[in-house]
Amino acid sequence: MSETPGAAASRRSKPHDAYLGYIYIGLAAVLWGISASLGRAAFTERLLPGSGIRNVSPLILSQARTTFSFLLVLVALLIRRGWRQLRLPWHDLLRVIILGLFGVAASNYFYYLAIQRTNVATAIIVQYTAPIWVLLYMVARGFERATLSKIASVFLAITGIALVIGLFGQGRLHIDGLGLAAAVIASFSFTFYNIGGHYVLSKYDRWIVLLLTTMAASLFWMIVNPPTKIAAAHYSATAWLFLVIFAMLSLLLPFSLYFAGLQHLEPTKAIVASCLEPVFTVLIAAIALKEVVRPMQGVGIAMVLCAILVVQIPARVDSCLHAPTRSRPLAQWISAV
Repeated sequence: MSETPGAAASRRSKPHDAYLGYIYIGLAAVLWGISASLGRAAFTERLLPGSGIRNVSPLILSQARTTFSFLLVLVALLIRRGWRQLRLPWHDLLRVIILGLFGVAASNYFYYLAIQRTNVATAIIVQYTAPIWVLLYMVARGFERATLSKIASVFLAITGIALVIGLFGQGRLHIDGLGLAAAVIASFSFTFYNIGGHYVLSKYDRWIVLLLTTMAASLFWMIVNPPTKIAAAHYSATAWLFLVIFAMLSLLLPFSLYFAGLQHLEPTKAIVASCLEPVFTVLIAAIALKEVVRPMQGVGIAMVLCAILVVQIPARVDSCLHAPTRSRPLAQWISAV
């Protein structure tokens, strides 16, 4: 179920494994794009009209997809492995729970709060500054080199996303103090679970990590929005079925794939690849919902794809760069708490 960090690092260094990492994260981005179009179709009543799905709030949607994903993974792992195989040492359990709370749950909550207080364009572009923070952290701690290819790929990815969401056209920024703060926190949370998840996944099976992170996130949502409020909403059976399917397409499957990608890629490369999410969201919406892809969006898509190609350029040994220092990963200091 587990492996040593050294073995994981050796495995990730192989080119074949790196390509697998990009494939996993690319597939996760496709599923996120599908779920975005599915949600948009349902909430505009293009799908299942009269089912009451449009009355489901973004908060309930985020809570339901986390909780249902946790329950589905829990049942599957209990049947296949039993309780004994789901236990972790206390310090590692604490790390994964913190990853679930301050990574998965916080990024979701503050992202939706940012959308509510600002707009989608503002929330996306601020959250996707995360590649900058990941690169800065990894370089500052000596785990990665500040190569030209990585710096260029981060620039291409963020600029490409800005074009994809129409930031320089109709998707103007809407600045609100609380909303902007929420978007920044969402970006830091996204950064946290990319770096912390990379470390935890070097030691443990991704399904165990997914189980415990969704458990922690589900408990967070139960405090924010108690089940009694959900029961009082009296959603239809069709709405509940939609929420279960949406949970599988928007969290359970894509997060399992994304975690698999983190097992094969450095955090900077993984988070640059994650910028495919808004790209596939736009493309799938164009196919499924007949939305128009504008020329500048096409340029943005090309830039994101170029970013993923550029970040794969092997770094040359440069004597002017410092050798990696011996330091602990972000998630490891949690054990001192």
